Amino acid sequence: MAARLCENGSGQYHSTHTSQRLEISYMLVLIMLGKVFLDFFMLQMKAKPVKVSFMGYFCVSVALLDFTLLLSLCFIFCFEDFALWGVRVTEYHICLLTQICSLTYGLVPFPVYLLAALDYYSTVSHTSQLPTRARKFLYGFAVVVIWISGFFCTLHVPAVSEELEMQNSVSPSQCPVSGSWQSSSVSWAMVLLLGTALLARCKEVTAMLLSARLLSLSSQPVLMFPYVHDNTTCCKWQLLSRLLLCFLGTWAPFVALQVVVVLLGVQIPAYVEMNVPWLCFINSFLLAAAYWCRCHDVELTEEGWSTDPFVSWKFCFMPFNNESTKAADKPGTVIVIC
Repeated sequence: MAARLCENGSGQYHSTHTSQRLEISYMLVLIMLGKVFLDFFMLQMKAKPVKVSFMGYFCVSVALLDFTLLLSLCFIFCFEDFALWGVRVTEYHICLLTQICSLTYGLVPFPVYLLAALDYYSTVSHTSQLPTRARKFLYGFAVVVIWISGFFCTLHVPAVSEELEMQNSVSPSQCPVSGSWQSSSVSWAMVLLLGTALLARCKEVTAMLLSARLLSLSSQPVLMFPYVHDNTTCCKWQLLSRLLLCFLGTWAPFVALQVVVVLLGVQIPAYVEMNVPWLCFINSFLLAAAYWCRCHDVELTEEGWSTDPFVSWKFCFMPFNNESTKAADKPGTVIVIC
């Protein structure tokens, strides 16, 4: 009788354990499916041709890597138990692949953001004389090196590989996935910088918002800010107000989300947090910082404004004559905040 109870208890535990792992695998596949859809949706919704940049190449690499991971997870989930190159692949490897990719995603933010910032700092003023083909090669090479280095560190650096083993040993049936301290640091830094800039230029930004008027030019709605800047204010500080308005006008929901995440201390898994919408958000922030740091060297050309597909930064630099709007109907003329 006792042996039968033991067998029943063992069978029930095994059934529960298998059911939990199946639910976790199903959930991971669904999460990656949603992430891949969001990645490619953001890549396809660009309103204009985009200038070649390092961040653009990295966004494409993230979308492709996510798609590859999704295909791998779906393949394992469908066939469940098979041999590949002499290795038995089971549902456990769905969790393992996700953990490896998550740890890798958590290692690359600092190098990526640093290279993107240096790229924009050198290209917004057109001081870089490299031809387009050479820049494309360098961007592609840098992206490949970053990913190879990230996976190498995940699999071979003792500190990182020990974290992977610890995650599996703590709760093998739950598939724990850690967040990225690098992404958390970036979120904190962005919230602090944006908050400080808003506090410093709060009066001027509020006055610009209160003076906003909705016009119709060329059968399109245009939001105009006829606010007149104080002539005693430094041009660089006036530009900061415009940059803030353009950035927040596009990414306000993302900024609010970052504030909530930072204040509540939410730990988002690195494989979820590293996505194309987040990278586009970072891209706009780094561009705004580069424009502000090199405001006196920015060249007012149409090619230079096409780096960001979501924010029209030329509104921050080109003046607008409030007394006449006839020029706005001419091709290439822009209504700007001024």
